[in-house]
Amino acid sequence: MKRSDVNRIMRESDTFIRSFGYVMPPFAYWSPSEFRARKAEAQAIITHNLGWDITDYGLGDFSGTGLFLFTVRNGNNADLSKGRGMLYAEKAMISRKDQYSPMHRHNLKAEDIINRGGGTLVIELFGDTDGRCDRSKGTVVYTDGIRRELPAGHKLKLAPGESVTLMPNEHWHAFWGEGGDVFVGEVSTVNDDNTDNVFEDPRIARFGGIEDDEEPWHLLVSDYAKWLA
Repeated sequence: MKRSDVNRIMRESDTFIRSFGYVMPPFAYWSPSEFRARKAEAQAIITHNLGWDITDYGLGDFSGTGLFLFTVRNGNNADLSKGRGMLYAEKAMISRKDQYSPMHRHNLKAEDIINRGGGTLVIELFGDTDGRCDRSKGTVVYTDGIRRELPAGHKLKLAPGESVTLMPNEHWHAFWGEGGDVFVGEVSTVNDDNTDNVFEDPRIARFGGIEDDEEPWHLLVSDYAKWLA
């Protein structure tokens, strides 16, 4: 993706999210120079990959296959084995109308996916067999605490205010907005996006590359290693 496109998407996304009364934390609005100046006090932000995350999944077509995310909070995966600590994470996301987020599952992360407002969030679901997406297998999910048995490939539609709970190594899912862009909330177990996403299509990359045709407005999570070194 070009940095100019990333900057534009950031601005558009911030405006869209604010239209629902949601305001991101102060560090979201640090300039790159302020981030560098405050690096010492911001180690938890950097280490836990909090912040802006815009991906085209390495396919070069953000409007067709892509996702906007902002990680608001995230713990440390190492605490999971201890059974205590900050074992949770939260993300704000935007799934644009007809914008596809590819079929995947998670190794460790259980998550609630919540339609916070906008259009309808469509989630396509399949079961798992031996770690692979089984397109002949249905699944069982809970939507706002209600148990639902779904056939293979069911397209679960969440209206604003509705949510679904998805479990690791069990629920393969892809999603997109229908009828309009969707403000999506995610509340989950701590997660490492570098290791926890398993895509059905091996061509998919969780983080795409950035072509710096202009300076960044704000740093992406994937920028930290380069810009804050």
